[in-house]
Amino acid sequence: MPLKRASRGRKKGGKGSSDRIQCTNCGATVPRDKAKKVTSRLNLVEHTLAKELRAQGAYIAAPTVLKWYCISCAIHFGILKIRSADSRRQTGRLR
Repeated sequence: MPLKRASRGRKKGGKGSSDRIQCTNCGATVPRDKAKKVTSRLNLVEHTLAKELRAQGAYIAAPTVLKWYCISCAIHFGILKIRSADSRRQTGRLR
């Protein structure tokens, strides 16, 4: 039977089952290798104030925020794009 995607929509390869995580947006449980991981930095200080502090030599911490999205939420937020059948076969970065 033909496959819709070469990776079958997951990154696990042939390792069997993987642990499950919850979607940050909707709370759905999704296999970790199928969910989309988004990392972003959280700015705790306003930009103009941070610029002045950096000029004085201060270190400003910016913690990393880790978010996991299910496929439907990732499409809704624009993290994933809906692709044609030909482009689904191609591997590589989408963004």
